[in-house]
Amino acid sequence: MFRGITNLNLDSKGRMAMPSRYRDRLMESAQGHLVITVHLDRCLLLYPLPDWEILEQQVMSRPNINRQVRDLQRLLVGHACDCEMDGNGRILLPAPLREFANLRKQAVLVGQGNKFELWDEDAWNLCREDWFSQDSKENDLSGILESLTL
Repeated sequence: MFRGITNLNLDSKGRMAMPSRYRDRLMESAQGHLVITVHLDRCLLLYPLPDWEILEQQVMSRPNINRQVRDLQRLLVGHACDCEMDGNGRILLPAPLREFANLRKQAVLVGQGNKFELWDEDAWNLCREDWFSQDSKENDLSGILESLTL
């Protein structure tokens, strides 16, 4: 499980260094192979290859006669890019994906269980503040999380 938030910098070539606390797990579970794609929140999703392959199969097995399914397939699979950690634990983020997420220099990597989200730092801070300040009626998760104790 990947968890936690890490602030990082992209270098001039668009590479990010994967935090050392994740490198061994990524090498063990995916031999350093990752898949990067877009998310509707204008961030990037980074999946270890084995986890991506499961998700990709699930998404592509849905009937694409449904417009929402087609849109999701186009977004997730259509933008997916295979990446590999180099010997220094760096990942080259493709330019079109960096542009999509407005990634320049400062970024935030957010562990989300079996994947990561990669955000522009300013966008992350704005969204996080928005999530905290949303009206409590909008954020009523009682039905979804009623059995969860925080």
